[in-house]
Parts: sequence; structure tokens; C-alpha cells
Amino acid sequence: MERPQPYQFRCTLTFGDIYAQIIVWLLVIFVSLAAGLALMGANNPIFALVVVGMIFVLSLPFLLFAFITTLLNHIALDPAPNQEQPS
Repeated sequence: MERPQPYQFRCTLTFGDIYAQIIVWLLVIFVSLAAGLALMGANNPIFALVVVGMIFVLSLPFLLFAFITTLLNHIALDPAPNQEQPS
């Protein structure tokens, strides 16, 4: 029975590939904090915490989707180099 060809698992992801996603996530954090601080002066400060929490909860799935799809797009399976097997 013939052995299947071995493959090497390689990840070609670099920091530059996710740099823009990190910048966008930082912008989301700063916007939500600014919204929370702006709403703290309102009559009901619990509303500010709810708004900040909603921004985080609603943006997190999009962030995770972006990271995971970027990672999956940078996975490579290359045929392993032939190695002599001892007889």
C-alpha cells in the first residue's frame, strides 16, 4: 500500500496583514469610550455603560470574523520535501 504524500503546514500571516484590522478595532474602542463619556453627563449614566457595552458586543463578531478569515487565507499546505527513508 502506497503511503500518502506528506504535506507541510505553513502560515504566511504577517503583522502587516492584520495591521489595518487592529487600527479599526482601536478606533471602535475610542469611539465607544467617547460615546460613553459623552453620555455620562446625561440624567441616567447607566445608559452610557449600556451603549459602550452594545458597541463592544456588536462589533466583536465582525472583528473575530475578519481575523479568522484573514488567518485562514494565509494557511498554505505545501508538499514536504522528499526524505530518504531507511531500509
